[in-house]
Amino acid sequence: MRREIPSIAAMAILLISSQLVAIALSPLFHEANFQAFPSPQDVTNTVVYLIMILVFTAIILGLVRYRRQNLAKYVILASIFVTLAFVLLLPVLIAVDYATGGTLDVNLLGIVSTLLSFGLAAGLVFLLLKFPEWYVVDTIGFITAAGVTAILGISFGILPAVLLLIALAIYDAWAVYRTKHMITLADELTSQRLPILLVIPKRAGYSFRDQKSLKTQLDSGEEREAMFVGLGDLIIPGILAVSSFTFLNQNELNAVGLSLGPLAPYAIVALMTVIGSLIGFVVLMRYVLKGNPQAGLPLLNGGALLGFVLSSLLVYGTVHIV
Repeated sequence: MRREIPSIAAMAILLISSQLVAIALSPLFHEANFQAFPSPQDVTNTVVYLIMILVFTAIILGLVRYRRQNLAKYVILASIFVTLAFVLLLPVLIAVDYATGGTLDVNLLGIVSTLLSFGLAAGLVFLLLKFPEWYVVDTIGFITAAGVTAILGISFGILPAVLLLIALAIYDAWAVYRTKHMITLADELTSQRLPILLVIPKRAGYSFRDQKSLKTQLDSGEEREAMFVGLGDLIIPGILAVSSFTFLNQNELNAVGLSLGPLAPYAIVALMTVIGSLIGFVVLMRYVLKGNPQAGLPLLNGGALLGFVLSSLLVYGTVHIV
């Protein structure tokens, strides 16, 4: 148990810090209209996003089943490249504008920033291909998780976000415990050294490039040398935290809600949602340490939802989901 504590603590830090970075980035993305959906309050956004997840998962599983792992790898790498380019675009634009003292024409600034963000994304993907060590995978995964959480958080109003967390918690449990296809997918992605999982070594000198198949280790009862957490486990509960931070920030709600020092009411709810997901993570780790694959979202999302509801009742006296 003691040997696992540093790895668990590192995973907890990654979970919390990715969500906090996403919250910090969200006003920038929101102001720049970087929403994935034009109408965040529309609950059909949840349905559309769920369908996208199911279709993408089915495509990757189909490629794996028919022994087209290399094609699956490049499909995922292409997705990572596009996601990174989109996530990095606004920070790069702000950096270029600051570096040039705001002297660039708006159109030129956009062109330069786009080229730089795509170039940076291409460089990161190339590094991943050539040197897929655990800290490279984790760095790219963390950047992706924080940026995607921010963008999705401003794209889903609170009610759509709540529905998304509930639906994905159910799906994750079904995919891990019933069909077990999520275990197959995780095993394949780990074998391909792709940043869909964050890797937390248990010992110094661990190399992700030498990592054996997760399924092989589980079947043999061999102790794993690293712990793994899916990017979705960081991103999905964080969506509700960012959504709360964005859509509860209304003058009428700020006027009646309780503040805590410099923390406005909406910030308290967002932070308590993050803390709720952390509590869910702690409970999850009790099951993970038993050695079997666990569905993370039921507990992580459940903790985030509980933190959101309790803090909303405390701050506003009611739960605002619309």
